[in-house]
Amino acid sequence: MPGGCGRPGRRTDGAGRVNVLTIPAMANAHSHAFHRALRGRTQQGTGSFWTWREQMYDLAARLTPDLYYELARAVYAEMLAGGIGAVGEFHYVHHQPDGTPYADPNEMGRALLAAADDVGIAIRLLDTCYLTAGIGQPAEGVQRRFSDGTAEAWAERVAAFDDDRVGAAVHSVRAVPRDQMSTVAAWAADRPLHVHLSEQPAENDACRAAYGQTPTEVLAGAGVLGPRTTLVHATHLTDSDVRTIGDAGCLVCLCPTTERDLADGLGRGADLRAAGARISLGSDSHAVVDLFEEMRGVEMHDRLRTGVRGHWPARALLDCATVHGHASLGLEPTGSVVLDPASPRTAGTGADVHAAVFAATAADVTEVVIDGRVVFDGDHARVGRELEAAIEKVWQ
Repeated sequence: MPGGCGRPGRRTDGAGRVNVLTIPAMANAHSHAFHRALRGRTQQGTGSFWTWREQMYDLAARLTPDLYYELARAVYAEMLAGGIGAVGEFHYVHHQPDGTPYADPNEMGRALLAAADDVGIAIRLLDTCYLTAGIGQPAEGVQRRFSDGTAEAWAERVAAFDDDRVGAAVHSVRAVPRDQMSTVAAWAADRPLHVHLSEQPAENDACRAAYGQTPTEVLAGAGVLGPRTTLVHATHLTDSDVRTIGDAGCLVCLCPTTERDLADGLGRGADLRAAGARISLGSDSHAVVDLFEEMRGVEMHDRLRTGVRGHWPARALLDCATVHGHASLGLEPTGSVVLDPASPRTAGTGADVHAAVFAATAADVTEVVIDGRVVFDGDHARVGRELEAAIEKVWQ
């Protein structure tokens, strides 16, 4: 199997039967690796994004560099097993639980890079500036692990990485003061820059109360928007916000499985695409790690929002998972994924791009090749065992 990233294709055996379906390796543009340990736990009971966040904070408080390495290694193996050859890790758990830096202030980030190297997935470590608990509110509790105090201190720490794989992120308008966002944007002038945007209505309300602007308007005024910028979620936007994002040439990373799991709302993927934004995909909280499901989710959310079917051709959705996903991370596409065309999900579908996008799942991946090297051999059970062991250690 070649290591290139060409168009979808299929192979036939001597009798003319289709025996493999191939697609390019995909890029997961938005990951929080440690969230994977929440799967099956935060789905119990009732609540909202904000109650889910308290459970996430409990998990964040438990992480050590060694635990984070083992967990991330298993999570990145799960991604490879689902046909994902590159990941954008939105990383903000920087320091010790009380906020004191480790002897190497980038030890947690280096654990993530090492985990990616060990399993063979390409990574863009999106080191995240996270300074406040809310607009005008100091970091508290586990958030002290996230904060460098100021954007200048964040930039000084990140510069010490000396690794071209490191990009940048502004966590959100609630976690970085408006007057410090430009420092992060300036540091990331030639690297990818990601931002959580308008994930929750409460975030928009707080931003308007503090600044008299929508979060999109705040980011535009701070010089954050541009063709290297990826806006994650971008769920609750005004029509003016959509035009601003499109005019700036931004990418938008939609995470449909997380957005519905957390009851965040239905994004405006088709509207953003029409305005000129390029759409990438992420698994975010890892309630599901399956970019096939994320591709379908973009179309399904637009259907639910508008009452109309057929906003996205299959090829356009595959581009979200491949071409635009890699562009979001500043990476060149590489690699190929082999799918089983005769699984209970894909059998009888025609074994073409429509089958890959609208029928296949991560469980149908039988082989992944990156740069000419097989990085996943079809053994999904082994990946499950590694995840079980790593997650058990975290909760112990």
